[in-house]
Amino acid sequence: MDVLIVGAGAMGTWLGRAVDASVTFADVDADAAAAAADAVGDDTDTAPLEGTDSYDVVCIAVPMTHAVEAVADHADRAEGAIVDVSGVMGPPLEAMATHAPDLERASLHPLFAPERAPGSIAVVRDAAGPTIETLLDALAARGNDLVATTATEHDDAMETVQAATHAAVLSFALAAEPVPDGFETPIYEGLETLAEQMTEGTPRVYADIQEAFDGADAIADAAATVADADREELETLYQEAADRWQSDAATDSGEPNGRTESEMNGQPNSETNGESTR
Repeated sequence: MDVLIVGAGAMGTWLGRAVDASVTFADVDADAAAAAADAVGDDTDTAPLEGTDSYDVVCIAVPMTHAVEAVADHADRAEGAIVDVSGVMGPPLEAMATHAPDLERASLHPLFAPERAPGSIAVVRDAAGPTIETLLDALAARGNDLVATTATEHDDAMETVQAATHAAVLSFALAAEPVPDGFETPIYEGLETLAEQMTEGTPRVYADIQEAFDGADAIADAAATVADADREELETLYQEAADRWQSDAATDSGEPNGRTESEMNGQPNSETNGESTR
């Protein structure tokens, strides 16, 4: 099987390594395509972005804001299947159905940074077939967990999983002041770790996510509600959050409200030392 990967960034390069196929890269930056080909090795080739050669599979690995345009430009280079790994599913799949109605079609979203592979990959098989299944089998053989979904389910979930989460972590990273060593609490350290991890990434990727998915406004609204709340209102908000999040923890732990027996009896835990203050 031969695969044309349109987009030679980190995700395109990861895909080139992960598939069991003859890979060719095309990119608006010819040097980036050459670098990706060198990184993948094994006689990986490059092709002009405006080329006309055809391939068994065309994979769109461009930023999500350019995915629809890339599908329209390169669908006619696919003989068997067209897929994307842009991170948003609805618009690219609609474009595939328009420009490649007779081909196998799928959208994949690796839910991890390439350097943290393998991991979970959300998969929508819009028009399944043997070519796409061969591709997916290769990804599974690399240790990835394929999670079947729909475009609507995925894109709705990304409003929370990505847009809202990133907005919350970035807001903390911008608002938090340095604290002296030894003053950290487990919750602070957890957020500090998330902020460090997130700011290792590429700003353009996070901007693309905020443009593609709603979610940040909900974080801003919630923060404003917390900031404006009086003591009684804050206790109510805290309880609403606990009811939402601790119900699952209670089920998993077998303890009431997700708390241990010692905590239910008023004994302090490591986070609060007996006071819910942080």
